[in-house]
Amino acid sequence: MKIAILGTRGIPNYHGGFEQFAEYFSIYLANNGHEVFVYNSSKHPYQEENFQGVNILHCYDPEDRIGTVGQFIYDLNCILDSRKRKYDIILQLGYTSNSIWHWLLPKNSKIVTNMDGLEWKRSKYSKLVQFFLVYAEGLAIKSSDFLVADSIGIKEYIKLKYNKESKYIAYGANVFSTPNKNVLKKYDLNVNEYDMLIARLEPENNIEVILDGVNKSTIKRPFLVIGKYDVNKFGAYLKKKYKDNSDIKFIGGIYDIEELNNLRYFSNLYFHGHSVGGTNPSLLEGMASNSLIIANNNIFNKSILKEDAYYFETSEDVSQYIDSLKKEKNYNILKQNINKIENKFSWDLINKEYLNLILEINRGNLKFLY
Repeated sequence: MKIAILGTRGIPNYHGGFEQFAEYFSIYLANNGHEVFVYNSSKHPYQEENFQGVNILHCYDPEDRIGTVGQFIYDLNCILDSRKRKYDIILQLGYTSNSIWHWLLPKNSKIVTNMDGLEWKRSKYSKLVQFFLVYAEGLAIKSSDFLVADSIGIKEYIKLKYNKESKYIAYGANVFSTPNKNVLKKYDLNVNEYDMLIARLEPENNIEVILDGVNKSTIKRPFLVIGKYDVNKFGAYLKKKYKDNSDIKFIGGIYDIEELNNLRYFSNLYFHGHSVGGTNPSLLEGMASNSLIIANNNIFNKSILKEDAYYFETSEDVSQYIDSLKKEKNYNILKQNINKIENKFSWDLINKEYLNLILEINRGNLKFLY
């Protein structure tokens, strides 16, 4: 097949979850004999025309000059280019800034859209932006030939709100098997003697609830906050609020996956506060890195972790966990989560599910999907 992947800033990954998936899946497709094209921003650090057998198409992206509106122009340029190339399948990752151009998508290609999370629920957005995101979500639902949900919660939401079926395929991760304690020296840390979180510093990720719990805890040990704190007002607010607690360390963003995996692997508690969206990449990567996970109590997290985690709702819950839980006493939970990664969420399994999906779509076999 001739397959295109749209909706990301490009590969190799320098940004986030969809870019990571696009990298893994496109290489997998190329290795299986398919002709694959990934659209990259013109500003992407990688400027070659091929990456490990994947064709790279750079499209003009003015986001650095004009801000968020530039994303819409970039997506328009990608879609206009796709009209020239006679793809069998176009896989769209997300819908926020590309669904408004849906009427320009090539009519002879099958459009498959991963619906991402409930973006309109993010509190960082104004009411007007939230309204637009709901509108864009509806456009994506109507204009796609097939839908993918990376969470059971998203699948149920699409069925309830739009009466549309979607294929559930989760995000992926690979078991981390090369721990290296030397990473800890960089941050002056000791094995199992620190706690941490990795997230965008946004209200719906419950970071303030978690850090309030750290403040209330009677146990004093380092707590790492990994995520850019200098890109929005909420990040600056958090850094200021907890400046007097020397145990809370705002590290900033880390994009070296080996470094992140080592920090997760050697932590005592790994907090996951995400409450909006589908299968969050950092959750699966935490499971794959032998982390003892304390997750926000919601359907998205519970559908993945089930009984193999602890759940919090309040800062009091957080402080009690910090005061009482030890990673080494939770061996069974850690083992079960590793088993889940190997048997349900490995990249090899996820890539196979996506490939089987688009093969069946290309053959016109609808019964397979739902």
